[in-house]
Amino acid sequence: MTVEQVMTAEQVDSGMHEASRREKLRKIAALGHDPWGGRFDGRNSIGSIRDRAGEVILTDEDGQQIPLPAEFGQEAFNFREWLGQHGKVQFTGPKVRAAGRIVLSRDQGKLKFVEIRDQSGQIQLFIGKNQVGDEAWELAGCFDLGDIVGVDGQLRRTRTGELTIFAEELHFLCKSIEPPPEKHHGLSDPELRHRMRYLDLTYSEDVLDRFLKRTGIVQSIRNTLATRDFCEIEGPTLHSIAGGAAARPFTTHHNALDIDLFMRIALELHLKRLLVGGMERVYELGRVYRNEGISPKHNPEFTMLEVYEAFGDYETMMELTESVIVDAIDAIGGDHQLTWGDKQIDFTPPFSRVTYDALFQEHAGVDPADAKAVSALADRIGLETAGKHDDVIKNEVFEAKVEDALEGPVFVVDYPASICPLTKRRRDNPLIAERFELFVQGMEIANAYTELNDPDLQQQLFETQLDGLSAEESMAKMDHDFIRALRHGMPPAGGLGVGIDRLVMLLTNAQTIREVILFPLMRPEE
Repeated sequence: MTVEQVMTAEQVDSGMHEASRREKLRKIAALGHDPWGGRFDGRNSIGSIRDRAGEVILTDEDGQQIPLPAEFGQEAFNFREWLGQHGKVQFTGPKVRAAGRIVLSRDQGKLKFVEIRDQSGQIQLFIGKNQVGDEAWELAGCFDLGDIVGVDGQLRRTRTGELTIFAEELHFLCKSIEPPPEKHHGLSDPELRHRMRYLDLTYSEDVLDRFLKRTGIVQSIRNTLATRDFCEIEGPTLHSIAGGAAARPFTTHHNALDIDLFMRIALELHLKRLLVGGMERVYELGRVYRNEGISPKHNPEFTMLEVYEAFGDYETMMELTESVIVDAIDAIGGDHQLTWGDKQIDFTPPFSRVTYDALFQEHAGVDPADAKAVSALADRIGLETAGKHDDVIKNEVFEAKVEDALEGPVFVVDYPASICPLTKRRRDNPLIAERFELFVQGMEIANAYTELNDPDLQQQLFETQLDGLSAEESMAKMDHDFIRALRHGMPPAGGLGVGIDRLVMLLTNAQTIREVILFPLMRPEE
């Protein structure tokens, strides 16, 4: 079934139910309640309510407390049977106030059992006509799946042991005119889920939790950097030069200045200007935009972290990268042994460090220093080699034969200098750049340099485009103001870039980048 067919089916179903829901809306208003609700102070999150389960006390008819058995909560344990062995007993618990969206409901005569969900969790409501009174019972009769309601009541347990709020007062907070998606296949289409993320968050298992974890990961990154005295800045998103990376930019036009501008493809060059200005530890965590394809690993709009530390180098950045990732895992309550799909990833530091050439030899099976052998391999695997620089060919082979084989986490270190125009060369070998990329399960997660701070060499490299590279693939884009800044003196430094979306994918067991971006780019609906 196509997305269009699914949506058509939902629209038909919606039309069938809308009249009934609107009739209930009118009835709610007639009962003296605002069907769109209002301020609801003093509520407890459902998660915090569930945390108070230990305050629910079971007593016998003599008022003696009965402790719950050790087997309570186990699937095989029959709580109702155990309860029956203790004669006349009752549960008592604290008064609570909750609000949430109705996700399940069942009627049993003069009783209703309703499940509500908020950001922190889900809980059952027990609504009895005798307990809430006729007017509130009539209001409860207007409840539909998807409605948002509030409740005041006592936290207790049912005879089956389920933690439940026994309603004493009901509040109507928002009517859902549209019915929720059908439980089993209404949101099975990934495109529909991503397009209607507001439903996906509510009705798809684990989606809300994943995005809350994303928030925790981002906050952890900020905390890790703050403890190391890094300063967060906000750089411009509109650039006059599409620099700092090899990528095709989005172009726009500023009418007042009558100039073309580019949505930024990287954060680098403005952050390094701040090193010149004396901000010794600086970072930005923000959006970048690349006018390129869409795939399980790519979205045209994504989130990057870029960090620069004066008087550091790429070794400094390796240690920082490990800390950022491990702290993030700890922040979301994860284990250093994480599951991703059918793979197990061991994030226990230190991560392995292997040279670019060693990995090339291992996985491509040819000597990386033998340009003819590398070119012959490129031809055999269908890569175009005519008119291309040897190192361009070698890197294309690396991308084709090596990257997907890197389970990691592994720091790939010491890249060919010719393909790293913003990177300082090794003192013992000027053909090698002090650069690493962190790979996990074939994905590049981080990229770091010992930053080039020689203005003359930087200008020379900006002016040089390697044979075989298109304008978009090349970083030969002259930024005269950046060169001018370097001439005033940038301290030696290490720089790091981390793809936040890919990192979140790995730490939350998401197989595509769309699963960790709240609103991925979609083709407009017809």
